[in-house]
Amino acid sequence: MKHRTRIHVNASRLHKWLALVIGAQLLIWFTSGVIMSFLPIDKVRGEHLVDRETIAAIPPNTPMVAPATLVTQAGAPVEAVALRMLDGRAIAEVATGQGIRLFDARTGAALPPVDAVQATRIARTAWKGADKPASLPSRITAESPEYRGALPAWRIAFTDADHTSVFIAAESGKITAVRTGTWRLYDFFWSLHIMDWKNHENFNTWWLLAFAIGGLILGLAGTILLFMRWPVRRRRSVR
Repeated sequence: MKHRTRIHVNASRLHKWLALVIGAQLLIWFTSGVIMSFLPIDKVRGEHLVDRETIAAIPPNTPMVAPATLVTQAGAPVEAVALRMLDGRAIAEVATGQGIRLFDARTGAALPPVDAVQATRIARTAWKGADKPASLPSRITAESPEYRGALPAWRIAFTDADHTSVFIAAESGKITAVRTGTWRLYDFFWSLHIMDWKNHENFNTWWLLAFAIGGLILGLAGTILLFMRWPVRRRRSVR
């Protein structure tokens, strides 16, 4: 009986203190999970504002440079070559171990990296709305919680109600990310959910592991208390 009482007291204390420490984070987990579930994923990704799927076709009968010319022009071992349209121009995207280089698909002439003016045109062309809000380009050279794509890149900030930003890689001219106010709200609660408040991407943090184990212990302690406090009817002995 004394042993049972000791277990009951220890489980009660453990459950009480764990509930105080972990209870707030459990509330954050539940709240952030509910909010993220309610946010439409297409709006989080900005798919309703920016078209990243449509690929412009190269006009038929367009004369193309010989692949051997591109290999020579690349100046490094070529890993892949892709022909596509970029800003109304047929280009060859050549990937090497040193990065991506762009060439004119007709002449084989090397093209410079995408600049601010060209990046702005690409972003505004991809904008789905009939009314195109004003936009402001800025150069990105370092990763941040908002952008972890190819660098350097251009951030085209639109003045729409959702404060949309379109990120375009300077090397390739491709849209690498779209960030909206909805995405930032989602990302904020995601950082709370995985307990990575700085980079918003690591869900293997010691904080998360410690609180997850604490939550498990909290549940086990509660189960022990439930079992020990469950009313048990005892039969009266008949003499």
